[in-house]
Amino acid sequence: MKKQATIRQATSADAQSILALIKELAVFEREPDAVVLTTEDLVRDGFGEHPSFVCFVAEEDQQIVGLALGYPRYSTWKGKTMHLEDLIVQEDYRGKGIGFALYKRFIHYAHSLQVRRVEWAVLDWNQSAIDFYEQTGAAVLSDWRTAQMDEHAISTFINQYPDENI
Repeated sequence: MKKQATIRQATSADAQSILALIKELAVFEREPDAVVLTTEDLVRDGFGEHPSFVCFVAEEDQQIVGLALGYPRYSTWKGKTMHLEDLIVQEDYRGKGIGFALYKRFIHYAHSLQVRRVEWAVLDWNQSAIDFYEQTGAAVLSDWRTAQMDEHAISTFINQYPDENI
């Protein structure tokens, strides 16, 4: 009988495996060339004195096969919230409850911080994820649109609208 995956908080030694999972998710989300993050970035940003994110990993057979990565946010309506940036399980390990175990751990962690909301984005074509989230009590909102500026857009904006106060 195969042992179920262990869910634990990630360490800096997991950075390479975390990055591999992030790249796998980018391929799944049809953005295979979008990841510019490095293992050094992950170590610096997530495992220093003031980490920018928290990450839980699923480990099976001494291999990291999934992760839930998120970070604190602040809502002007709710106060403290958490953002679940990515929930990833390697394709060969899906359907075994690992994604739910990671999701559960992240929600419990957020609750321990006394947040008033946990939020995340899901692609509109990822119906299995939408169904999963709705089955767990999450509301998948269709009336809000995500807005983003990439590095190029930020630079263009800064050049076009300089801030004289900086």
